[in-house]
Amino acid sequence: MTTETTTDETASASPETSGAYKRNVEARGSDVYQIVTNQIIELLEAGVVPWRKPWSSDDRLPMNLISGKPYRGVNVFLLHVRGFGSPYWLTFNQAKAKGGNIRKGEKSSLAVFYKTWETTDKATGEIKRLPVLRYYRVFNVEQCEGIDYPKPEARPVEFNPIEACEKIVAEMPKPPSIQHVEARAYYRHSADMVNMPPRETFAKVPEYYNTLFHELAHATGHESRLDRLQKKQSNFGDASYAREELIAEMTASFLCGQAGIERDTIDNSASYIANWLERLKNDRKLVVQAASQGNKAADYILGKLPSPVAVEGEAQ
Repeated sequence: MTTETTTDETASASPETSGAYKRNVEARGSDVYQIVTNQIIELLEAGVVPWRKPWSSDDRLPMNLISGKPYRGVNVFLLHVRGFGSPYWLTFNQAKAKGGNIRKGEKSSLAVFYKTWETTDKATGEIKRLPVLRYYRVFNVEQCEGIDYPKPEARPVEFNPIEACEKIVAEMPKPPSIQHVEARAYYRHSADMVNMPPRETFAKVPEYYNTLFHELAHATGHESRLDRLQKKQSNFGDASYAREELIAEMTASFLCGQAGIERDTIDNSASYIANWLERLKNDRKLVVQAASQGNKAADYILGKLPSPVAVEGEAQ
């Protein structure tokens, strides 16, 4: 991060060590949501640095799990930007041959290669060899079940939990299950489950909680909670997907503000929001709309809303 944005209400000492920190958190009112929204809008207007993934993962280039050969050319970019923690990829048939399977709902990624096509020149009879671009589909090993693969050694990083953040997570009404298995952060609607990268892979402790709050925000859209998520799965990058990402990041920003750690996360949150706004034609009004939905989601996580809605067939 190149800038640091704070408010007058932010404690100047480290949130993990300051005695005034706890009193400061308790003094915060509902206006914290508006303060955070204003900060994000100011950062968007000023221009923000590109969003960065706040946790580390296996830094090796993408490679095929079976052959061990690294992918080359544009494939390095196509697969690396998918954001998986493991560099290992394989085809559907390769996964099946390894005795595993692709997890239901997972989407494949594109890999390309050139194949030589021979043709005869009608005028000269000469054989010409032309490169023709072909593609095939691959899956990251983290999208598979029943497949063993090499995992990087954990980097010994000290993780000191932040009490206010732990309290928010622990007291969320009817929370989803949370696991730390794969080196990527996501919420799986079908299983009502949040996966987080291991805590020690995050460069800063506040960024772990910001990421967790983001995924818990997605979980508030479940039909047993605020019933915000579409029944039909959105495609990555489309308008509904982008709007949900805005809502989740606004929610995370609000919760970080509530816990008093927003000065350590606000810049990266603004960058993430800016990235999705580009997909929505940079309509800054969407920040305000997402803030409204994010406000509701944050209130749910903080236990400020009525009991969760009942799912059909579920006991009241």
